[in-house]
Amino acid sequence: MHAQQMISTHPHVKGNTNDALIRCIEECYSCAQVCTSCADACLGEDMVQQLTQCIRLNLDCADVCTATGSVTTRRTGSNEEVIRRMLEACATACRLCGDECERHAGMHEHCRICAESCRRCEQACQAALGSMAG
Repeated sequence: MHAQQMISTHPHVKGNTNDALIRCIEECYSCAQVCTSCADACLGEDMVQQLTQCIRLNLDCADVCTATGSVTTRRTGSNEEVIRRMLEACATACRLCGDECERHAGMHEHCRICAESCRRCEQACQAALGSMAG
């Protein structure tokens, strides 16, 4: 992704970027795509009724990740409390989705891949939270 390039050119950033936050933005968008794809793959499975909660959490996680990526990308002005809360919510959504996908990972490769993506995003959100002043 080009998040580093774009954010570093922002007039309010002046090249001074938060690498943990940028990594989080990239993981958020990646996780959103993976979760959307996993939900779609779950819908294609013969045992779709047993995957209802997985699909729900995939879609919730994808939406939260997309919103978090958008909010944390913005550099004009300041809204650090909302950014922190979004990062916390995203970490929670990723943890819950990752836990559910792990339950199905032995039977469905798409759930294994999704669980790994959720774990990476959860960790990136935690690291971004830790990197923020205050």
